[in-house]
Amino acid sequence: MTVIYNSLLGAWQFLLMASPYMLLGLLISGVLRSFISPATITKYLGKQSLKSVVLAALFGVPLPLCSCGVVPTAVSLRKQGASRGAVLAFLISTPESGVDSIAMTYALIDPLMAVARPIAALLSGIIAGILDIFLGTKDVTVASAPKCDKCVDHFSEQPQKQPPVMQRLLTGFRFAFVTLLNDIAGWFLIGVLAAGVISVLVPQTLIEQYLGGGITSMILILAISIPLYICAAGSTPIAAALIIKGMSPGAALVLLMAGPATNAASLAVLSRFLGLRSTAIYVGTIAVMSVFFGYMLDMIYVGLDIAPTISHHIMDHDMSSVLYFPCTVILLLSMIWAKWQSR
Repeated sequence: MTVIYNSLLGAWQFLLMASPYMLLGLLISGVLRSFISPATITKYLGKQSLKSVVLAALFGVPLPLCSCGVVPTAVSLRKQGASRGAVLAFLISTPESGVDSIAMTYALIDPLMAVARPIAALLSGIIAGILDIFLGTKDVTVASAPKCDKCVDHFSEQPQKQPPVMQRLLTGFRFAFVTLLNDIAGWFLIGVLAAGVISVLVPQTLIEQYLGGGITSMILILAISIPLYICAAGSTPIAAALIIKGMSPGAALVLLMAGPATNAASLAVLSRFLGLRSTAIYVGTIAVMSVFFGYMLDMIYVGLDIAPTISHHIMDHDMSSVLYFPCTVILLLSMIWAKWQSR
């Protein structure tokens, strides 16, 4: 019983620390949804060019879509005329970052990781798009494409006249606090619970021995992350707990990049509407660039002679303060509301 209690206590502490930043990310997500329409995105992504690839990656970084939600979105963009290189850039940069997960990375790990995560996602997306321009098959317009039945198409609506600003904001916040939150709530809570279990049950010597740094530890994390599904929100507390136990920041970055961007189900769908060659470019870029950026991040930490500040301060804060506990209650009630509204 002591182990269960300590695991739940650890999970509760992670939840308390993450909740204010999760709410902030959802608010920003609602604003982004209100003012960045699918028509605006697809307008600039139609050509198989460097410009469309860069724009697609830039569009994707702040958008809060998980690897399951981003697949039907990418299908929709492709059907509306986006080039394959742009779609690849969008597919990589979007699920690896997002304003909600960036905010939680800042809260649970440290500012350096919060900056490195979106930069690595952006550059990886751009590189994949460029590789597809030169190595992919000749691009053609896609009239129709298969869709993952279990995914939610967040951007499938047709272009239309924009409603008043207040109505757009209400629509955006409903998207953030109902559709998006319903999509990620379960995985986020699983990630928090997993972080609590890791903090209690996983021996620190084991993590330090196998995941303490170096190319081997990153390849090991990569091999585990690619076939499994874990969203950006859910992977953040897990990465934080593993860093506390001794995992290197670079290995954590591999988990944060490869975990949200890939899973077996999405790869099957992508191979059908992008083709095997582009899917291979997609997976290969994620694998190589996540290890590369992970290694470079470890070098930065060593060069600056710093260690991740991580969430040791979770234990030092008064978790019943005016900020943490009310935000946690609001977040949990919002999750219940989102689930009820999505029935």
